Amino acid sequence: MPSEVAVEKKKLKNPPLDIRYLGDRVLRQPTKRVVKVDSDLRQLVREMLQTMYSADGIGLAAPQVAVQKQLIVIDCEPDNAANPPLVMINPSIKELSRDICVAQEGCLSIPGVYLDVKRPQVVEVAYKDEYGCPRTLKATELLGRCIQHEIDHLNGVLFIDHVENTLALTTELAKYGFSPQNVKPVA
Repeated sequence: MPSEVAVEKKKLKNPPLDIRYLGDRVLRQPTKRVVKVDSDLRQLVREMLQTMYSADGIGLAAPQVAVQKQLIVIDCEPDNAANPPLVMINPSIKELSRDICVAQEGCLSIPGVYLDVKRPQVVEVAYKDEYGCPRTLKATELLGRCIQHEIDHLNGVLFIDHVENTLALTTELAKYGFSPQNVKPVA
């Protein structure tokens, strides 16, 4: 079944949505479950993808564009036209591996800042696709990390909340004009 949300993977001069930045309270609000998967939601998905590609991103969560819905889009291969993006509606983590890996993360809502984050190496997630069909996916490496990062957004958590090196965190945030007071460390 061809995707109804397919968009050209290219930068637009005027992307349809505005990305919100660290300090905007919308990024810290928990999102609401999507109750109806319809053409309006698929249009939002298309606009989120266009906005993500325009910002050179590989993932975007609805709260980053001020939409309080449990919706994320991911494309770990934005330069590969043959690889369709992943659309996750109401994603929920079913299982996380005990194996932990550290890798650098960045975020379209905190441009310029890249820091090491510890995350489980494998994630299993249940979600609905753009047609409302239930799916499950087990992911590792970049995709697994990206899924965890974007699901965090749905709960008002940002990658900087996971950073353990506070000196590097404070230095990087200051370098790009962000306040360390916007960090809310996770337990």
